[in-house]
Amino acid sequence: MEIEENLNVAAFTGLENSVAAQSKPFYLLCKRITDFVLALVGLILLSPVFLIVAILIKWDDPKGTIFFGQDRVGKDGELFKMFKFRSMYADAEERLANLLEYNEVSGAMFKMKEDPRITKIGACIRKCSIDELPQLFNVLMGDMSLVGPRPALIREVAEYTSYDKQRLLVTPGISGLWQVSGRSRLTFAQMVELDLEYVTTRSYWMDIKILFKTVKVVCKGDGAY
Repeated sequence: MEIEENLNVAAFTGLENSVAAQSKPFYLLCKRITDFVLALVGLILLSPVFLIVAILIKWDDPKGTIFFGQDRVGKDGELFKMFKFRSMYADAEERLANLLEYNEVSGAMFKMKEDPRITKIGACIRKCSIDELPQLFNVLMGDMSLVGPRPALIREVAEYTSYDKQRLLVTPGISGLWQVSGRSRLTFAQMVELDLEYVTTRSYWMDIKILFKTVKVVCKGDGAY
């Protein structure tokens, strides 16, 4: 399903012509095969971690679910359900409106270092990015890639300029260029610039380098909250 007309992603600048001209079918095929194989292997190898995290989440906040599914905006503005381990209390979405004034990131994104909606276990799995692991299911289904711009929320895209919407020209990813270049320390404008750099220069070798850098960044827990 596509997002509403007021979120129309057709109003891009000339970048979409450049992306279409450089569609790189062989690269995209190799990327999709790599995504599928690594996501499948990852889910099998990490299944014990999934079980342990699931038990801890229910122990910490029994009222909520283990997984959290949220509508996100994908390639060309199509909506899909993105999965994460639940790291917030069950009423987190209802409490968001009262926290918007404390947003620590400029632009169409919400980030708060001491977010009171985050559970104790949630803080731990966020620090190690374990909460992102269920997105491997999204990669298997083709809604996401291992590498690409992070999928945005509908309310975020509603605030995008035509320039910002160029992030939606490619399949979103679990990790990306800005995630290995500062993560939450970056401003929204810096994130957009790095995403658009990826959109215009992406290659198989670039994806591999970002994946290796992702492992390093996650192990350090640098810039994650």
